[in-house]
Amino acid sequence: MKVIKNIILPLLFASLSATQVFAEKIPLDKIEAVVNQEVILSSDLQRTQLEIQERYKNSDQTLPTGDKLTKQILDKLITDRLQLQIAERIGLRINDAQVQQTVQQTAEKDGLTSEQLQAKMEKQGKNYAAFVETLRDELTINEVRQIEVRRRISISDQEVEQMVKRLNAEGQKNTQFNFVHILFKLDKESSAAQQQAVEKKAQDLLKQLKQGADASQLALLNSQGPKATEGGNWGWRTINEMPTLFADVFNEQQTNKGDIIGPFKSDLGLHIIKIIDKKGAQNVMTVEVNARHILIKSNIILSDDKAQKLLAGYRQDIISGKKSFAALAREYSQDPGSAVKGGQLGWADPSMYVPEFKQLALSLPVGEISQPFRTMHGWHILEVMGKRKSDTTEQATKQKAYSLLFQQRFPAEVYAWMNEIRQEAYIKINNPNYIIEKQ
Repeated sequence: MKVIKNIILPLLFASLSATQVFAEKIPLDKIEAVVNQEVILSSDLQRTQLEIQERYKNSDQTLPTGDKLTKQILDKLITDRLQLQIAERIGLRINDAQVQQTVQQTAEKDGLTSEQLQAKMEKQGKNYAAFVETLRDELTINEVRQIEVRRRISISDQEVEQMVKRLNAEGQKNTQFNFVHILFKLDKESSAAQQQAVEKKAQDLLKQLKQGADASQLALLNSQGPKATEGGNWGWRTINEMPTLFADVFNEQQTNKGDIIGPFKSDLGLHIIKIIDKKGAQNVMTVEVNARHILIKSNIILSDDKAQKLLAGYRQDIISGKKSFAALAREYSQDPGSAVKGGQLGWADPSMYVPEFKQLALSLPVGEISQPFRTMHGWHILEVMGKRKSDTTEQATKQKAYSLLFQQRFPAEVYAWMNEIRQEAYIKINNPNYIIEKQ
């Protein structure tokens, strides 16, 4: 026994020693923040920072440096984590088919197949599985935001009618603006000194803009607005398509390319807008579709896979002539509004539908029945019964009016909702340099 002990003890000490030496080579992952019951690690910050740096690698724009960039990234990660927690709480899940469709669309932008994209990423030493999961999270965040914020927006018939009159008065002719927005946040309870400091900052930035500084670069470095990481660029929008806050300071005739609007104040803080470009709109002939569909919603009992197979069976029955589309829709469709009409949705502008439905409604040949596809509402098969080009009808104008009112209110409601979920959450940030100001 003594002999065995003499052998084991040196081996044990050697093992512990080797483990200690090996452990010293691996830096421990620090907890940067706690968000309710979850943690955000240093590795999460580093990974997101690398993704952002990769995105701007071939850009002329310069990212913020040091703690400023880390603070912006941590702010985003906290908000993302809170939204993912809500998605989990309400049982929202993005299935593999939706993720794969997004992967394919991403690959097609670079002229690749999804398989080629995976091979390219792996060759570059990038984690393809992590990329796919990031896409899944982005889809989940977008969907939970749509669900939660949609409930907060109420639009009356009177408001729609007023917007219809405005659209009719404009004859559907609108000017589009491409602009950059910069926001300096100011809390309602900010002290006079804090307000003066923010106002000075805004005036300094305004001076730089007037001297020809790049607006997107300044937004990227300074803005605290929703599009900050995109250089503050909101793309091309008509006044009707802008958030109400912006629409109130634009003038269709007098606002021109190169103009700087602001600084102007709102409940959110101080804003500056630089007009990058302007173009006149034309009368657009709307492509309307006459479509019908069958909707099946997956649940705990009926999985996504089973819902998809069920609709594939209905499709085959229709094509073979075994059953009619209308009869199957009346019996099985879970869209009560159209089920009683044999699945018919009637003539409509496809832009009123969710993106996946809209895309198929526009691309599907007349008389062809789609393969089963998924939207936020569930699984569908779709048949386009007719297409036509026409000037906007009264019904389409009302739909457009509602959509425009919704688009105007959506950004402000998203902002308010995000502030609310942050205030209701337990958030602890460990590094004092990364503390995010009260919003």
